[in-house]
Amino acid sequence: MEIIDGKALAKNVRENLKKDVEELKKKGIVPRLAVILVGEDKASQIYVKNKSKACIEVGVEYEEILLDESTSMEKLLNIIDDLNNRNDITGILLQSPIPKHLDINEAFRRISPNKDVDGFNPVSIGKLCLNQDTFVSCTPYGIMKMFEAYNVDLDGKDAVIIGRSNIVGKPMALSMLNKNATVTICHSKTKNLKEITKKADILVAAVGKKHFVTADMVKEGAVVIDVGINRTEEGLFGDVDFENVKEKTSLITPVPGGVGPMTVAMLINNVVKCAKNMIAQKN
Repeated sequence: MEIIDGKALAKNVRENLKKDVEELKKKGIVPRLAVILVGEDKASQIYVKNKSKACIEVGVEYEEILLDESTSMEKLLNIIDDLNNRNDITGILLQSPIPKHLDINEAFRRISPNKDVDGFNPVSIGKLCLNQDTFVSCTPYGIMKMFEAYNVDLDGKDAVIIGRSNIVGKPMALSMLNKNATVTICHSKTKNLKEITKKADILVAAVGKKHFVTADMVKEGAVVIDVGINRTEEGLFGDVDFENVKEKTSLITPVPGGVGPMTVAMLINNVVKCAKNMIAQKN
């Protein structure tokens, strides 16, 4: 059993990105991320703080747009349009969740595919589906980089994902399918969940419930990726009952220190990719 060190992997990614940023700056391009935060969601504020710290470390400039809970859809779309048109902005991120009266899908559609560092524009999702070069949602992208770093070959493997969100479950399934895994997505309506997960060579838990995945759901020698971040009074917990599951696995991610740091690192990677694309379009 080996524990995947997401912090060390993310540090390595950031160090390489720092060199890329220095090269871009020599060419007159300064990568700059604009983050839109609507409302007072506490978890979102923590995520945004982590993203700003990572940007600063790598040398990516960072602009935060804080909007009131009562912001109208028209105002939000106007701000996105303005950022799309600004040459100094290389990437745009709309932090989710946003207040319920706003249509997040309409907002994601409005972000230019060229600046879509979160990979949520339908164009980005469509390209991922077609296995074309695109911006991939940061959590699945980070997990794919983990697989690379730890030599996890997906070819022909049975992969099970618990959770079908647009942010993790669906792009994760497409990413693994593009590497020739046989992918099953499970969700709240799935019957015989345990029977399905016990066959998984690779199990990805993205359900948002503390210790949802127990040892009796996991195949001996499986790779287990825990995407869950469940904040409780006792601390931070994943979707996987780590202490009881880990002994059955060949590889497992901890919470915290697993998927989270790689998600932030891939965001910075996508901002830098935006900047590189801008140079390619100019030439």
